[in-house]
Amino acid sequence: MGLYQRHLLPRLIHLGMRQKQLVPLRERMVGLARGRVLEVGLGSGLNLPFYGREVEELVGIDPSRELLTLARKHTSWVHFPVELMECGAERLPLEDGSVDSVVMTWTLCSIGDPGRALAEIRRVLRPGGALIFVEHGRAPEANVRRWQGRITPIWRKVAGGCHLDRPVDRLIEASGLRLIDLETGYMVKGPQTFTFHYRGQAIA
Repeated sequence: MGLYQRHLLPRLIHLGMRQKQLVPLRERMVGLARGRVLEVGLGSGLNLPFYGREVEELVGIDPSRELLTLARKHTSWVHFPVELMECGAERLPLEDGSVDSVVMTWTLCSIGDPGRALAEIRRVLRPGGALIFVEHGRAPEANVRRWQGRITPIWRKVAGGCHLDRPVDRLIEASGLRLIDLETGYMVKGPQTFTFHYRGQAIA
């Protein structure tokens, strides 16, 4: 792993994800988590302030050691125990049916094998447990999709594997999770190529 990927990129991700316009999306969705929670792609811990009183425990995973180091600085003041794990989402080190909620924000775009990761999320969720998500992805307009397809190969190289054109709803449904709430649209300011979002819940 090069200097950019190991040291500079985590800092850029942290700065980019601190945008104020993302806060309402985090607050609305992360606050729905309950019980034992798994956060996939914890990053630098920007969701931590938005977990509510119904959270009993949080397991946070991320493949970036540098981002987890940033997150660890903020785990001491939350009201629940936090366990951090350096790993990817395609092979979760958790038992079947062992979590009540999974939180995933701006993460599915950069997972190498999203289908396998979602299958793992389904495996670790208890029956009736919920995947709570906010993701950007494939837009409905053909002209925007064309630009997403053109830009993604270059964008992936500089943005940690991020894909602009993943059909988030279809990927979730293909995993066997059942969407019970879904809202889509251009939820933040910026170029349409980057700002079409999906947010909602899917249950196991």
